[in-house]
Amino acid sequence: MKLQWWQKTVVYQIYPRSFMDENGDGVGDLKGIISKLDYLSELGIGAIWLSPVYKSPMDDNGYDISDYRSIASIFGSMGDMDLLLKEANQRGIKIIMDLVVNHTSDEHEWFVEARQSKDNAYRDYYIWRDEPNGLESIFSGSAWQLDEATGQYYLHLFSKRQPDLNWENPQVHQEVYNMMNYWIDKGIGGFRMDVIDLIGKEIDQEITGNGPKLHDYLQEMNHATFGGKDLLTVGETWGATPEIAELYSAPERDELSMVFQFEHITSSYPENGDKWKSDGLSVPKLKDVFAKWQGLKNGWNSLFWNNHDLPRIVSNWGNDTTYRVESSKAFAILLHLMKGTPYIYQGEEIGMTNYPFQTATELNDVESLNMRRERLAKGEDDEEIMQSIRKVGRDNARTPMQWNASEQAGFTTGTPWLAVNPNAAYINVEAALADEASVFYTYKKLISLRKTNDWVVSGDFELIKSEDEVFAYLRKYEGKKYLIVANLSNQKNQFTSGFVCKKLLIQNGTRTFESLHLDLEPWEAFALEVE
Repeated sequence: MKLQWWQKTVVYQIYPRSFMDENGDGVGDLKGIISKLDYLSELGIGAIWLSPVYKSPMDDNGYDISDYRSIASIFGSMGDMDLLLKEANQRGIKIIMDLVVNHTSDEHEWFVEARQSKDNAYRDYYIWRDEPNGLESIFSGSAWQLDEATGQYYLHLFSKRQPDLNWENPQVHQEVYNMMNYWIDKGIGGFRMDVIDLIGKEIDQEITGNGPKLHDYLQEMNHATFGGKDLLTVGETWGATPEIAELYSAPERDELSMVFQFEHITSSYPENGDKWKSDGLSVPKLKDVFAKWQGLKNGWNSLFWNNHDLPRIVSNWGNDTTYRVESSKAFAILLHLMKGTPYIYQGEEIGMTNYPFQTATELNDVESLNMRRERLAKGEDDEEIMQSIRKVGRDNARTPMQWNASEQAGFTTGTPWLAVNPNAAYINVEAALADEASVFYTYKKLISLRKTNDWVVSGDFELIKSEDEVFAYLRKYEGKKYLIVANLSNQKNQFTSGFVCKKLLIQNGTRTFESLHLDLEPWEAFALEVE
């Protein structure tokens, strides 16, 4: 099978309001991103996934879009966007736009029109019912909001300011495809598709994810927009199994390049899926999940630990105090040498951590604030609620990027929209670049290994039996074998193998590998060519 460019690259996710503020208003912007492209070039990434920069009232930090063809003024102008595309492309970096077409903002002109009257031309762009059914919002409470002017309820699977588009209306398809082609014509490298598995919903059956028409819609979208144009497309699909993922990403199906699946993330959630009650890392569960997904026969994996919705991996599952550097590197080595396209979330490459939120006044995220309000009303203890938010709340990923040890971490000359983590005094880009043993250089080396070694891209995957907290696997390619081992634990663990080390590829320690009968140090990780 001919390899695509996106199978050999590494993608870097930028959350624009938190990356770099060029004009000093406390909010990151497009000019700020342009100013840091040389840094991203140094890291070696080949694409940037840009979280939404479209015009938006920012009820959900840009995932509520009021105009798909305008840039939010807090981020800059369309001229800035065009310059970002030009400057990135000159450095061999493609821009992947975030496509949010399950819903719009309630300030989008379509919705402003739709709520004028029941017979408005835009009414059927959205989903209206005379009475609500039992569907609930992902952001807590009912998914239905009464529109008092027309006496009907509209559907919002997210905030009430994010009405869901009606994908059963062919006019909606055409509007979306025209908008996508507008961006494709500007020279973007593809789309990350927000909650795309919800667009096939069957409301009256209360089916939201993976509805019966979903794949028909995606094939139509492919043929009308990005198909045959050498673009990366990745769908956010929380409910995907490997079988479902192959429906999305098998090349002959003409849908997407790949999907984000979250089974490794949800492996620490309780059975009811309540992320706020997450347990710690279970390495045996993690091994099972990855072994299953690495077995995709006809499709392609996305590889990630972090994004703008998830806590920092080093705080959630690693050790962000004693072994911050070692555990950050261990998670990187473990993931980046698997089969698939890796995604790095801003700050992950320097080992940024969760934020020590003390009170709810420090929070910004609508999901966390809604959850807290709902649970306080049920009589739950506020400190227990705050503990949950400190562990898995979305604001953890959204604190400003830490560029240096100066005030506000070099992110802004003003007051940042969300507080800078106090540990920026020692966890920052400037310090990382000056230290050859930093987390940054592990990521840089892993990206380089992927670019220059076909086995990383195309080799077969085989899980190796090991101690519970040791994750070990082989990659096999053209008669050669590569061993990757990570001790995901604060304790020492043993690892024994009959293989002999032929060549050390990368490690986060200083070991020499005369034999593979090893007492692994806490969070020790390495990759070897073996025979």
